[in-house]
Amino acid sequence: MTYDVVQHHQKLTTLLQSETPFVTVTLIDIRGSAPQITGAKAIVTTAGIESGTIGGGKIEAAAIAHAQRLLTATEGTGCDFVVWNLQTDIGMTCGGEVKLFFEVHGKVDWPIAVFGAGHVAQVLVPMLCQLHCRVTCIDPRPDWLAKIPEHPKLAKRCVEHPNELVAEQPAGTFFVLISKGHATDLPVLAEILTSRDAPYIGVIGSPQKASVLKRELKQRNIPVEKLESYFCPVGIPLGNNTPAEISISIVAQLIQQRDKLGVFDHKVKRF
Repeated sequence: MTYDVVQHHQKLTTLLQSETPFVTVTLIDIRGSAPQITGAKAIVTTAGIESGTIGGGKIEAAAIAHAQRLLTATEGTGCDFVVWNLQTDIGMTCGGEVKLFFEVHGKVDWPIAVFGAGHVAQVLVPMLCQLHCRVTCIDPRPDWLAKIPEHPKLAKRCVEHPNELVAEQPAGTFFVLISKGHATDLPVLAEILTSRDAPYIGVIGSPQKASVLKRELKQRNIPVEKLESYFCPVGIPLGNNTPAEISISIVAQLIQQRDKLGVFDHKVKRF
């Protein structure tokens, strides 16, 4: 099977430009028989294989699954070596053994979940997609979700009860609650405070709404210390109440808290 170097590099360039996380898999050693040659390569994303092959069949399925686990793992390094016996580990009739090298590229460890797809989210979500993060936007209204431009860093989820998706968000998720009103923000906020320790929770609203939220959360027996663990009003105190300036204040607060908490390694650079 021919390895198309040009196609491989074109796919790498496309993924890097779109900031899509991926894993390169290289077959670096063979003992006995194997369905590919040494040096065979494949590119894998969370959606599956994007380019190349390391042999197809069971060995490739196992390699894809391993690469996808590396992409979703919350701990570990950016590379991994595995040695598989094709008969005992993979279940193939070949009696050979392969050594594979997995290298992770562009993995982002800053997940942000935005609950709400209204006017503020229409501005905020595209802004967030310019940062080194992964964004999930959740709303029960498909027409509002459809208005937000598609982006490789963005996942849209349309569900009737958004609070049911709180548990699906990965560890370390920053939560931004900007849904259509108090009645829809409260169940999500209560679920977050009850079920997890989030590094950041921001809820849109006035100081009056903040007081009402605390009163209603107390009625739900949310611990007192949890009542001080979120920001409402969301964002740093600057600008006016237009969607654009609210969004800017939210982005500023997200970055501020990210840096304060040391969410991932980075260096501040200035021109």
